[in-house]
Amino acid sequence: MMDFVALLDQQARTRPAQIALRAQGRDWSYAALADAGQRAAAVLHAQGLRAGDRLALLCLNTPGFVFALLGAWRLGAAVVPINHKLQAPELAYILQHSQASVGVVDGTLATRLPQAESTTRWLSTDSAASGLADFDTLLEQASPEAHSASLATAEALAQVLYTSGTTGRPKGCLHSHGNVFHAALSAALSTSLTPQDRSLIAMPVWHSSPLNNWLLGTLLVGGTVVLLREYAPQAFLQTLQDERISFTFGAPIAFLAPLSVVADVAAYDFSAMRLWTYGGGPLGADMARKLAQAYRSDRFMQVYGMTESGPLGSVLYPEEAIAKAGSIGRCAVPGVLLEVRHPDGRRCAPGETGEIHMRSMAMMQGYLDDADATAAAFDAQGWYRSGDLARLDADGYLYIVDRLKDMIVTGGENVYSKEVEDVLSTHPYVQDVAVVGRPHPEWGETVTAVLVLKPGHHWDEQGMQDFLAPRLARYKIPRRYELRDSLPRTATGKLLKHVLREALRDGP
Repeated sequence: MMDFVALLDQQARTRPAQIALRAQGRDWSYAALADAGQRAAAVLHAQGLRAGDRLALLCLNTPGFVFALLGAWRLGAAVVPINHKLQAPELAYILQHSQASVGVVDGTLATRLPQAESTTRWLSTDSAASGLADFDTLLEQASPEAHSASLATAEALAQVLYTSGTTGRPKGCLHSHGNVFHAALSAALSTSLTPQDRSLIAMPVWHSSPLNNWLLGTLLVGGTVVLLREYAPQAFLQTLQDERISFTFGAPIAFLAPLSVVADVAAYDFSAMRLWTYGGGPLGADMARKLAQAYRSDRFMQVYGMTESGPLGSVLYPEEAIAKAGSIGRCAVPGVLLEVRHPDGRRCAPGETGEIHMRSMAMMQGYLDDADATAAAFDAQGWYRSGDLARLDADGYLYIVDRLKDMIVTGGENVYSKEVEDVLSTHPYVQDVAVVGRPHPEWGETVTAVLVLKPGHHWDEQGMQDFLAPRLARYKIPRRYELRDSLPRTATGKLLKHVLREALRDGP
């Protein structure tokens, strides 16, 4: 197995002038990228980061994120990419749980840091932040020579990627350098990436798929990564055109949103585009046709996976997109074993429903400091239990029918109902609460809260939104509320969420 630092050092020797990274109108060749990684290692080492330590990355899609990641890896340290949409209490928990000793933060996000209790030593990137040393300036001043050799190994920890569980607390997925390398390799193979590709990273780079599959997958083959600092519909289209992008990935809403807010999508030139890839939820046939018509392309491919798996899983190829709309595909991506099983372990036959199980070299090592959750995630033979229930059709294509973990996927973001329920239950007017996903044609699902209010209190939606805003990331806040006299429960008090889901699915 190989690690990415060794791979990029080789790329710097064999294709030094090839553009590896482009961001904010500036280019970095493979030689320059390797140099930046060595300089970043010197800067982070001066801050006390050592092999085995963890570096927090709270950034938008900026060069500083990439340089800091490569610098940490060169030192033998792991990175902890953090969702930049999180609020202070959520951020504080991840910093404490991961024990990140050093952090790099986008200057525009630094105002959250004093609210988050941690001992992390922060540097700012992309813009200045009061009281913080500037990572970008220190990078220019640093010497690369002292850290030209890499301490990374294939077996060493490379990432702690956080993904929430049904307990409401985020879990840290542990990925080795070998895991990360195979995630990038399988993704590159599944999409036929080449050195001629120009890949746009428009989705947040701290997400596992933009990071491990597409940024690292593109660098693995010697292509060019183009970073869009933050997704916006018109900027997305403009960048696709102006940068002659050939490959990009997004949640379905990333491709659907421009159709609603950009006046003339047809005016943009997408002739360089080779493949459009989406994940985070399947598309129906009508939506698939709508995208093909709007973007004048039949090259839309869906990928399915989760943070724990690299993320790797299955793929629905462009030629299947209309005929098998709604499916997550029939084939696993290269390097992945995938089976749909009954609870007793038997493989499901066409027409049957079971849980998706997977094995691959990209699979996580386990959850940070959570042996019980790790044990529950794998069966006795080492297969990862996804928690997703899928139905097999007569041709062997998989269709997700439910989630054992009560996860809601909205606009490509994972929302875990228990976490939102825990916050809602602290509102002084709420007596009982359930949070479920309601199907949405563009977002996949919308977060919906079903509430029982305490006697004598009246509903105030704006007041509830104001209550939740400082406590939850914006995408986790319910977009719809339903008021009930009671919630459906069993005789033992267990909430019957499937009853609520059905009511919402069939309702207006």
